[in-house]
Amino acid sequence: MEHIEFVGSPAPTIGVEWEFALVDKTTGELSNSAADLFEKVVAHGDPTLEQRVHRELLRNTVELVTGVCATTGDAVADLRSTLRVVSGMADEIGVDLFGAGTHPYGEWSTQQLTDAPRYAELIERTQWWGRQMLIWGVHVHVGIDRQEKVLPIVNALLAFYPHLLALSASSPMWSGTDTGYASNRAMMFQQLPTAGLPFQFSTWDQFEGFVADQKTTGIIDHINEVRWDIRPSPRLGTVEVRVCDGISTLAELGAIVSLIHCLVVDLDERWTAGTLPREMAPWLVQENKWRAARYGLDAVIITDADCTERLVTDDLADIVERLSPIAERLGCSEELASVLTIASGKGSYQRQRAVLERTGSMFDVVAAVVGELDRT
Repeated sequence: MEHIEFVGSPAPTIGVEWEFALVDKTTGELSNSAADLFEKVVAHGDPTLEQRVHRELLRNTVELVTGVCATTGDAVADLRSTLRVVSGMADEIGVDLFGAGTHPYGEWSTQQLTDAPRYAELIERTQWWGRQMLIWGVHVHVGIDRQEKVLPIVNALLAFYPHLLALSASSPMWSGTDTGYASNRAMMFQQLPTAGLPFQFSTWDQFEGFVADQKTTGIIDHINEVRWDIRPSPRLGTVEVRVCDGISTLAELGAIVSLIHCLVVDLDERWTAGTLPREMAPWLVQENKWRAARYGLDAVIITDADCTERLVTDDLADIVERLSPIAERLGCSEELASVLTIASGKGSYQRQRAVLERTGSMFDVVAAVVGELDRT
């Protein structure tokens, strides 16, 4: 069995990956224009910019990524700088950046694949479900210094899955229909093989055995093809949280990134102290994912292994208060406090529905999401 080396991070640094759809400025339809955008990125002649802007499965998508950052503020500033340049390039080719988990009326049949063997192989294998993946999200990496901490932290983070999904939920509409879900993206993505909730392994040997079995049976060729919602990233020395829907504002992005950063650091310290809470059973974790996807900020979630239930926003208020000292140390107190702004106001999925109720137009929903993006 092949050993998987976890290259530990000496500090709990963070990295953020922020996916956007490209939409036509006139029609609001998804636009297969990523290649044109990347031509402009290359012509810009800045190697750092090329490192910050990535291709994805479909040609209607662009991903902005940070470097390795010490604080949430650093990550947001990094993304703001890239966003300012890339959004200007998007203007030049007649498209806008759309930051939500799904497009309200996009149709999969008109979307084109990015030209890369790994994407072609994915679609060949997954067929209809793979072609349906008109979804966008935000991924957050947090550095972990030691391998033995990684899986306990991954498992403990699952208790906070519904909080993160409810806060970021932004995909209520699909193919011209209001699905009734706050996050249809979460339900769609788990249809792919190796995607969805992680298995709750207790030892690194078990994880290595899982990866070996996946490779032996041809399910994956590379560990990166394990597309769990929360996963170890051994090469980067991080835990990667992939729970969140696409996010439309830098302020909400900062709030959610700070919450993830604080949660991981808190769990790291609790592991060291031997005080991690008892892990929740997989069936409870699965139920929480569904409740958050369905009801968003109105979800009543299961908060612990003893099946205690509570409104997710009430639980978030206590979590933010408990994490406040950690936020102060990590330099993200202001951002963490903004979590309560989302929880006490309207999430993206609620704002989108309000536009649809007011105007009856999904085009107006797209315009509203685009308009929320602060590019300055």
